[in-house]
Amino acid sequence: MRTRVVHVASGREWRGGQRQVWLLARELARLGDVEQVVVTGRGSELAARLRRDGVPVRSVRWSAGLDPRVLPGLVAELRQPPAMVHAHDGHAVTLAGIGAGLTGRPLIVTRRVQFPLRRRGFWTRAARVIAVSRAVADVVVAGGVRAARVTVVHSGISPEEIRGTERLGVRARLGLAPDVTIAASVGALESNKDHATLIRAAARLAHAYPSLHWVVAGEGPMRSALERLARELDLSHRVHLIGHLDEPARLVADADLFTMSSREEGLGTSVLEAMVLGIPVASTAAGGLPEMLQDGAGVLAPPENPDALAGAVARLLSEPGLARSVVARASLAVQEFTAARMAAAVRSVYRSCAHSFDGS
Repeated sequence: MRTRVVHVASGREWRGGQRQVWLLARELARLGDVEQVVVTGRGSELAARLRRDGVPVRSVRWSAGLDPRVLPGLVAELRQPPAMVHAHDGHAVTLAGIGAGLTGRPLIVTRRVQFPLRRRGFWTRAARVIAVSRAVADVVVAGGVRAARVTVVHSGISPEEIRGTERLGVRARLGLAPDVTIAASVGALESNKDHATLIRAAARLAHAYPSLHWVVAGEGPMRSALERLARELDLSHRVHLIGHLDEPARLVADADLFTMSSREEGLGTSVLEAMVLGIPVASTAAGGLPEMLQDGAGVLAPPENPDALAGAVARLLSEPGLARSVVARASLAVQEFTAARMAAAVRSVYRSCAHSFDGS
């Protein structure tokens, strides 16, 4: 049975969620039995990448989060039967929900973050909610969505493309010696990513590992506070906030180890990139992170615990056998997190809606 899906994603920034929409649509196109169009912001990086890969795009004016100018184009796409609508971010859920209500189409929504649902709204009315991890699924169900309507589909990456990643050359870019040790981290500078714990962990290891530098790719509202903390701990020369990277895997490929300090995390696809690239991971056990790093595929520490995170990093640096074991286990575990597997699982969700959606 051929399925027609109208994706809705704002594309107002280029981060992990937008990358996942791109990978999903590209892989669905390769499956061949899903007809799709992506409604997204005009001039966005998401729209450009989708077009390059031959995925149909309906560009709309989308400057504010809940931009009403999205609705005419969205409704026009949904009036072409048979169709269902798949919303990929918080603002898209509201707009897609309105479009679904106006046209009587099934609504599917993807939840990528571990934050509690602040407004149930269309989340509880959706035919299906796709959660990117079991941790996110638990939060969605706690927020009032019926468990029978929630499906866990882990985010995915393209291992072949990641393996071909060109290194960033971060040591030369920062004026560092070529033999310094790099602990890389990728994530928006937001409170849930808890880079303050990362910086405090760096302070714990400053004397024991004088050649260890911490490089963070990402931008966000916490930048000034983090820079201030690094100065207070006399770490400005050891902690480097290098801003947003369109291809953060280039930093990961250049690193000796990868660190994740989140207190809340839906899944964290940058961890998957490190696993593919053979970079050992020290991470907090927040949200969906243990679902990727279980059974020794990474060294885990409790969230919001600088001493524990520093200990996890120190183990990888001081125990070569452990680092090799982590890399080997990660290379096996990451095979379960490909974009192709993600697309096949999402297609199954679409089919379940096409067969059983009752308009409720």
